[in-house]
Amino acid sequence: MTMSRKPSSPSLSLLVRRLVSGDAERAFKAWTSAAQILQWWGPSHVTCPQCDIDLRVGGRYRIANLLPDGSIIWIIGQFLRIDRPRLVEYSWQAGPDPEFDPDAAERVTVRFVAKGAKTEIIVEHSHISDRQTQSNHNIGWLGCLDGLELFLADTRGKQ
Repeated sequence: MTMSRKPSSPSLSLLVRRLVSGDAERAFKAWTSAAQILQWWGPSHVTCPQCDIDLRVGGRYRIANLLPDGSIIWIIGQFLRIDRPRLVEYSWQAGPDPEFDPDAAERVTVRFVAKGAKTEIIVEHSHISDRQTQSNHNIGWLGCLDGLELFLADTRGKQ
């Protein structure tokens, strides 16, 4: 029996940027530490009740997105590149109970660029299958960056 598969590299992508307080190491740690992600992840209507991270190339992560209606969307994936504190790249799959499939996954590359006392965070999300998903991701990333910006501003002196 032959199984059909979604194309592994659809052409849609998006790019979002944000200048945040603090140095690149602090921003990188906030992005890759489960304990810190629990404090800032998600757009304003989403909370993160669970996050597991195995931060190494080949390591996996799981992030729970609790929606206002009580449902959970899981984001899962595998780390593909880590260049602390400049870059982290990982696969991305989302759904109520996604099964890890590296061939079907979207890709996220996050760059941390020092800009004096601040850091520019550049999120590139690629291999997106359709325009609605692209729009949803854009809204989600902007919300996440809002939360991260507030988190880093509130915790500047508490590192």
